[in-house]
Amino acid sequence: MAKVRARRETGKLYFDFFYRGARCREQTDLPDTPANRKRVEAVMQRIRAEIAQGVFDYAHYFPNSRLPRRAEEQRFAAARRAPSANAVNEGVPIHDVPTFAAFVDIWLGENDVRWRRTTKKLRREMIDAHLIPTFGGLVVDTISRPQLLAYRASLARRPGRSGQGTLAPKTINEIMAVLLSILAEAADRYGFTHPGARVGRLKVPRHDIQPFSLDEAMKIIDASRADYRHYFTVRFFTGMRTGEVHGLKWKYVDFERRQILVRESFTQGEQDGIKTDGSMREIAMSQQVFDALSAQRALTQHLGAYVFCQRTGKPIDLHNFVARVWNPLLSHLGLARRRPYQMRHTAATLWLAAGENPEWIARQLGHTTTELLFRVYSRFVPNLTRHDGSAFERMLAARSAQGDNG
Repeated sequence: MAKVRARRETGKLYFDFFYRGARCREQTDLPDTPANRKRVEAVMQRIRAEIAQGVFDYAHYFPNSRLPRRAEEQRFAAARRAPSANAVNEGVPIHDVPTFAAFVDIWLGENDVRWRRTTKKLRREMIDAHLIPTFGGLVVDTISRPQLLAYRASLARRPGRSGQGTLAPKTINEIMAVLLSILAEAADRYGFTHPGARVGRLKVPRHDIQPFSLDEAMKIIDASRADYRHYFTVRFFTGMRTGEVHGLKWKYVDFERRQILVRESFTQGEQDGIKTDGSMREIAMSQQVFDALSAQRALTQHLGAYVFCQRTGKPIDLHNFVARVWNPLLSHLGLARRRPYQMRHTAATLWLAAGENPEWIARQLGHTTTELLFRVYSRFVPNLTRHDGSAFERMLAARSAQGDNG
């Protein structure tokens, strides 16, 4: 945790960060204005980077502070209260192992270059919301396997995002994966046994997909608002992910080769790179998609870079789309409410039902193999490979006929 905050009583900005196992708060004389916050954030970013690199000089930034000495005292006091599992004999000097919160800043700083902007944002939010409150003040080599198991059990009792039910196993696995990754790196760096090495993942229940039939997809397209008709056509017949279609720019639409180049994504209110290397792909335009994009060009190309956008030229806002367009449209047509992502599943099932090559379909969807394709969609295409037992019956019948003739 390393943030810039404002004091309620004075409205002045202050630094709030962990250094060498202790929480440090350093006051400024600057009022909380956008300009001042930007200045202080820039300094906070330098401090965070220098802590991660091990070159932070506390006195250089805060020459009048008494916190460096206090931080050392708190760090040693915390270590004495919870001695390292690696300390065998009394009197062995305590090695310089940081608290979980301090090491999180190091871990995030070192992995920053690996992640997309949206990934960084989600990781930071997850850590601040779930991990820091429980583990922030603990020295990393004092965290034990029983603590991790107890924490996982506590997550299963927390309310879900909507306030109904509890956190899903998938969400718990994601939180635990980040926690265990942080501890694994700390264990390797500071020479202690990784406490989460044998903490497994929770079983995630398999959820059935809910694609639309071709008739339902056409009803949605025909009944949609005129400014969304082309959008629905592209989603139903390309299998693009929500972020991919919302982040689609005109420079990635190749009318000459009839291809959509998937190169960027718009997620969590930010333009970012695509999900995986396999997601970078070229989608072949069917005639319906080609015609829809050709018509869309006259509607939005003059507004800016994005193919599907608001009147201001900004990308479609997902929450606004779901609340004002998607859900009302499904209700109007008497169709069961489901996530817009089901339009991607619809494209996959329609391609399979039409007998398209599974390898081609996998490439269109951004899958590196056909394994996921058959695992997720096979039950919607009984005529693809005749997975109904009839082939086996024919084999037995043929063998029986040979025996009778013999």
